[in-house]
Amino acid sequence: MNIRNFSRFVMLAFASLVLASCGINSVPTAEENAKAKWADVQNAYDRRAQLLPNLANIAKGAAEQERAILTDVIEARAKATSIQVSVNDLGNAAKLKQFAEAQGQLGAGLGRLLANFERYPELKSIVNYQMLQSQVESSENRINIAIKDYNEAVRDYNTRVRTFPEMIGAMIRGLKPMEPFNAVTPNAETAPVLDMGPDQ
Repeated sequence: MNIRNFSRFVMLAFASLVLASCGINSVPTAEENAKAKWADVQNAYDRRAQLLPNLANIAKGAAEQERAILTDVIEARAKATSIQVSVNDLGNAAKLKQFAEAQGQLGAGLGRLLANFERYPELKSIVNYQMLQSQVESSENRINIAIKDYNEAVRDYNTRVRTFPEMIGAMIRGLKPMEPFNAVTPNAETAPVLDMGPDQ
């Protein structure tokens, strides 16, 4: 009888080891980590979008050219905030690309607006503008870090889903690879030109 109990214990221990090594727990853990990192990406973009109304209030006294850029930024913000990507969409490359393009347009417009405001010493000297500019720069840094962290979490998860033996656990649970996020900034390969105007 002791031999029978011992052999059951050995079989149970072996089955537990096999299940543990096949990713039955580690793959879902990696998936949840990637989903949490995606939430950080969305939070970083939301923070940037929330700063824009403050920028609009500070910019009201600017010249007509800056108002046109501001209008473009506000429209880009509306588009960027209208495109939502849920954790269920993280395997959809087209949806992530659409989100990235909208956020890239917003980032590019915001950069043009801040660059044009640099032309106005009276605006640069306003404490609120300086604080806002610092917050926008901080937001852009947070976005970059959040995207990097998300992509690293997706790389780890996808490696687990696609490699043996953890792919067994992924197949058992029906888990699929996720898409990395590629932030798209229009014309990122071209250095921006700051128009200083004829009077500068």
